[in-house]
Amino acid sequence: MALNAVLSWFIKKRIHQIDLFRKYPIEVQQEVLHNLIYRAQDTVWGRQHNFSSIKSYEDFKRAMPIQDYEHVKPYVDRLIHGEQNLLWPTDIKWFAKSSGTTNDKSKFIPVSKEALEDCHYRGGKDLLSIYYNYNELANLYDGKSLVVGGSSQVNQLSEDSYFGDLSAIIVKNLPFWVEYRRTPDISVALMGVWEEKIDKMAELTSREDVTNIAGVPSWTLVLLKKILEKTGASNISEVWPNLQLIMHGGVSFEPYRKQFNRLIPSPTVSYLESFNASEGFFGIQDIIGQQDMLLMLDYGIFFEFLPMDEIDSENPNPISLEDVEPGINYALIISTNAGLWRYMLGDTVCFTETYPFRFTITGRTKSFINVFGEELMVANSDKALSIACNQTNSLITDYTAGPVFMTETHQGGHEWLIEFEHAPENMHVFAVELDNALKSVNSDYEAKRVGNLNLNFPVVHAMPKGTFYTWLKSKNKLGGQHKIPRLSNTRKYLDEIMAFARQENIEV
Repeated sequence: MALNAVLSWFIKKRIHQIDLFRKYPIEVQQEVLHNLIYRAQDTVWGRQHNFSSIKSYEDFKRAMPIQDYEHVKPYVDRLIHGEQNLLWPTDIKWFAKSSGTTNDKSKFIPVSKEALEDCHYRGGKDLLSIYYNYNELANLYDGKSLVVGGSSQVNQLSEDSYFGDLSAIIVKNLPFWVEYRRTPDISVALMGVWEEKIDKMAELTSREDVTNIAGVPSWTLVLLKKILEKTGASNISEVWPNLQLIMHGGVSFEPYRKQFNRLIPSPTVSYLESFNASEGFFGIQDIIGQQDMLLMLDYGIFFEFLPMDEIDSENPNPISLEDVEPGINYALIISTNAGLWRYMLGDTVCFTETYPFRFTITGRTKSFINVFGEELMVANSDKALSIACNQTNSLITDYTAGPVFMTETHQGGHEWLIEFEHAPENMHVFAVELDNALKSVNSDYEAKRVGNLNLNFPVVHAMPKGTFYTWLKSKNKLGGQHKIPRLSNTRKYLDEIMAFARQENIEV
């Protein structure tokens, strides 16, 4: 009780600083940009782009174009081999291995001391601050914290540089007061073989008094089901009666909400979403029960926003925070205290309100379907599937979708591969409900569906249980950051997964 009282008092003090950037968001972001430029002006990158002469945001935009990983990779390669002061002035020895969804090509994202302490760790503490601010009776520190992280060990890249999943890097560097109340032991948390790790985590953590969990919803469910299998309990509340908080992120929570409610029937458990990635920590759901998140503005990250209708423009023109508008899809561009400069993150957001700035994640810059002008984003598909599941009393485990291209004899449309935890009684009825829900959440889809002239009725396949898990396993992509690509403008994932299912004698 004493530890909980001290730590909760310390964490809640942070709320006053959060209120400050809620009130003065533009000023805070201007200060962040100024500090980033000042600190990095004598780096190789800073000298190359004449940081010492930058006086305004417009100067900053003119100094360099938007970057992607290929632009940054030569500097990262040099950092890995021991050079320093390239992108950021302090030594960078840690690299978060990131592969986005299921791409085979890995990226190594630089992680500085400032990125760990002032961004990732502050984000975790702020999430708890927000929870304690809403719940005066919270006592998370009287029990244990469970993090369902990646399955990657920390590995050595060169004589003095290391890489792993971001979650592995964070666990390896946790402050003592967090490590003291975390479960399982670090030797288990960083096990390299996902299935062995989940089995061991279930065995060990089911004996602990877990009060809070953090992880990607899909992989957290895998652990919870394994715990029920091992303990014979009917629900997680029987195993962890003092469980109070589920912190989730990485994928939308909507497709999994009903499963969590079924596995954890306690009305006192709260759910809070966060938006973090290898590149930084960006947002926290600051109002329990509301689906949007607060953009966190004082983590050493300067934000820019590119309207999605300019994503393929030869001369894209991103805007700063003060010019964003609610209801528009923006690609997120970041400059960070780990030396990423005007870096296209790959995620898309839509602001729900400004002053304070709250947003939802709408998808990825490369995760959408727009073959027929329907502009279907992941936020649309997640919402529509949630509606269809409610209408048909079904539960989804995972899904992916892509286009059916027009031919001389066949109309185009969408094809869906859906794995159900609890399948609908009638798949055609489910497809009808999905189609109607997509029309209700996306007016462009609705317009293209009129009379089947541009877009045919969707083709929906119910995949056997374990299909997506087995496919990810075949690609060595189990656990942590790895996700099923939700939407694609090509048939790459559809054809690959269906070919894999046929090879494994799974009927599609």
